[in-house]
Amino acid sequence: MNRQFSLAGLMRLRQTQQVAAASGLAQANSRSASVRERRAAAREELAESSGDAASAASLLAIAAARASAQSMLAELDALAASAEAEASEARTEYTEARRRAVGLEKLEARHGAAFEAHILRAEQSALDEIASSAWHRGSTQDAPRKATS
Repeated sequence: MNRQFSLAGLMRLRQTQQVAAASGLAQANSRSASVRERRAAAREELAESSGDAASAASLLAIAAARASAQSMLAELDALAASAEAEASEARTEYTEARRRAVGLEKLEARHGAAFEAHILRAEQSALDEIASSAWHRGSTQDAPRKATS
């Protein structure tokens, strides 16, 4: 039985894919969190802004600012939805990469256990052979010798 796991190269590839998928997931989660924070900050800033209009011009300026803010919030909402979709896709890719890597890791563990069992059986067989041959040698030496007259 071969000591080296025959799928070791494939397992390294799968583990590399898993690391890459984990990195992609971390980046997607970071982008999503950043967009959520920006959106929350924009909403908080808009909630704190006062709307006291002293004149018609300031009322028009407030209306324009609110319309612009509404448009910005809509863009942030769309960006947040896009970031969440990317994070969900990255999560799916990571889960799939992890599943493929775990399958090979389990095969490698079984291979290692089978190899160890093979080695132990070979050692036991050698020990049995040594014990058996020693017993046979001992029994032929203890056999009664014919007396020669």
